[in-house]
Amino acid sequence: MPKILIVDDDPDVRDLVRYELEAREFTVVEAACAADVAPLLAPAPPDLILLDLRLPDLDGLALASRLRATSSIPIIMLTGLGGDVDRIVGLEMGADDYVVKPFNPRELVARIKAVLRRAGSGVVPADLADHDRRSFAGWVIDLSARSLETPAGQPVALTNGEFLLLEAFVRAPRCVLSRDQLLERTRADGGDVFDRTIDVLILRLRRKIEPNPRAPQLIRTERGAGYVLDADVRRL
Repeated sequence: MPKILIVDDDPDVRDLVRYELEAREFTVVEAACAADVAPLLAPAPPDLILLDLRLPDLDGLALASRLRATSSIPIIMLTGLGGDVDRIVGLEMGADDYVVKPFNPRELVARIKAVLRRAGSGVVPADLADHDRRSFAGWVIDLSARSLETPAGQPVALTNGEFLLLEAFVRAPRCVLSRDQLLERTRADGGDVFDRTIDVLILRLRRKIEPNPRAPQLIRTERGAGYVLDADVRRL
């Protein structure tokens, strides 16, 4: 079963989550502060990180940003704050989902399973001939391996939401996709979704693939209609 890293300074929360996850045969490791996280990533990275927003030594959002800069491990934020602003900031820092304390443990497990499903857990075949690889503006996206390469051949780490968003665009190039259409392709199973989610994901994706995110050329905004990938896509 997947390995889950819980990062929370509250031992009661860690115990509760551990009990629920281990009862379902997940492997669980724990960290009480940000400083304890790095040693737990090196030998065998977890499949998902549950990250508290308030940590004693570092803001959880700052830690999420650091993790996302070097890794695409899915992140679910845990916090006692439930406002839309906090959710949006969490998404901007690279979180894949957001759970507000106090939470129902069974709901949390369902969210974890949903994020892991979107991340994909199967073994990637070595034969790229069987992969669905497509190219746009020099970029190469592998829809089977869930990977992205720059025109120079360098890998780019994408979160689950970012990958699903880009996948939606490459499957419908030069077609305007509304927020509702994009939400259907990127939202968490059973999770809360709202229009700003797409705006945040668009912003994050532009930062990774646009030469100038302030003047996007690939993912354009069609005011009042949605967004469009303004590039031809071909299969490889």
